[in-house]
Amino acid sequence: MSCSSSPPKAIVIGAGPGGLASAMLLASAGFDVTVLERRQQVGGRTSTLEAEGFRFDLGPTFFLYPQVLRSIFASCGRNLDHEVDLIRLDPHYNLSFGGRDVMAVTPDLEGMRHQIARFCAADAANLEPFLAENRRKLEAFRPVLESPFTGLGDVLRLPLRELLPLLRPFSSVDTDLGRFFSDSRIRLAFSFQSKYLGMSPFKCPSLFTILSFLEYEHGVFHPRGGCGAVTQAMARVAEDLGARIRLGEPVEEICFEGRKAVAVRTARETLACDALVINADFAHAMKHLVPNDLRRRWSDRKLEKKRYSCSTYMMYLGLEGRCEDLAHHTIFLSDDYRNGLADIETHHRLSADPSFYVHNPVVTDPSMAPTGQSSLYVLAPVTHQHPNVDWQHERGRFRRTMLRQLAKVGLEDVERRIRFEKIVTPMDWESDLHLYRGATFSLAHSLDQLLHLRPRNRFEDLDGVYLVGGGTHPGSGLPVIFESARITSRLMAEDFALEPAWDEPLTATSERPERLADVA
Repeated sequence: MSCSSSPPKAIVIGAGPGGLASAMLLASAGFDVTVLERRQQVGGRTSTLEAEGFRFDLGPTFFLYPQVLRSIFASCGRNLDHEVDLIRLDPHYNLSFGGRDVMAVTPDLEGMRHQIARFCAADAANLEPFLAENRRKLEAFRPVLESPFTGLGDVLRLPLRELLPLLRPFSSVDTDLGRFFSDSRIRLAFSFQSKYLGMSPFKCPSLFTILSFLEYEHGVFHPRGGCGAVTQAMARVAEDLGARIRLGEPVEEICFEGRKAVAVRTARETLACDALVINADFAHAMKHLVPNDLRRRWSDRKLEKKRYSCSTYMMYLGLEGRCEDLAHHTIFLSDDYRNGLADIETHHRLSADPSFYVHNPVVTDPSMAPTGQSSLYVLAPVTHQHPNVDWQHERGRFRRTMLRQLAKVGLEDVERRIRFEKIVTPMDWESDLHLYRGATFSLAHSLDQLLHLRPRNRFEDLDGVYLVGGGTHPGSGLPVIFESARITSRLMAEDFALEPAWDEPLTATSERPERLADVA
């Protein structure tokens, strides 16, 4: 606790979504906040890539469950919907099963029952029971996802007798879905979302069936201008509240007195702090900024033994002409989806028939490309960095594979239409974005790496250090990362005996009626 009458100084390393949400909350709570960002723009992976008039989301393109961020804005006296134009999509996305059968996933339940019945009539009747159970599951687990877990004692205080029947801890997402849907394609339609966590639905804990439920219950949104528009708005609000955001200023060293962080050093200066928030990739930050002998639970040796998420191979393509027949979001699920996941998670090799995702935002938001052109974002989940895959050798070969795959969703003439192209591989995620092993979703979300078994929001290995982002509790994905910032900020306010006027309740769900975009 700071004994000074001046506001406690908080430094935030990283201007990703978790760091920006923390900056907003901490500044509004009375902290003197400085955000130090290595890159020349805010947002981290939730930023915008702009080139030759084309605009691409660098990372996340799905904006889900805006209630958490709405609550954070409201806590700071702002309105998210006044800062960002959120367009609710219908359909959410198209699912292509092997390039033959296509399901247009819609939030309209009658329409969705019809879509399911095209594949399996018996499964259609189980849509509403599935949603009802997951509504109960989310309500039961909301306090878990909104609370800090500082040790085993916090876990033991949970009402496990009530939670365990809903959690089914030894059941996977796919197995749990089998209680409702017999057709494997329908189960994939409700389970591919585990990839938001970088995990296979055949291994991901059954708790995370709530991910697909959130889409139906609360919608899938496109922020006008892309998801980078959200983090840009967060940065504006943080600065309006008094936070300072310094771009192009990487932290070179954290300075310690014993185990307590007391300052950070950049190339420009050394800045003292009373509290330090780390929003950088957890494992990379530990290995590069914190001496190994100061880390007991999270030493280099222990970090090496942890399980990490998959990575992604990215193509950002500026194309001549529009792709009017391609939905805003298209997910291609290969015929051998399960073995494709094994290639990623177990064998660490590249598949000959990879599943992939295509973002075609101009059908909703023409500002994402010059008039008459398209900005396509193509993502293929792949293994994180592993000796089995040499990306210097594979970059071009896998590009040819992906161009062939795009033909399976109707994009047969992509190469001749390319006017701008950028490729990002796991090697690039690691070297350029500083993601440990290029794992784009950080630590895997297995049962032995959840709750108190993840790095904790009030970081247990050091004093005066707090964590936000996908590497801490509750985990990855934008709504969950925003929740990590809210948990961490609340802990910091308590530790410094501040009583912020956060007038929005923790479980706020206030929302305006979003307009629906007509998406082909």
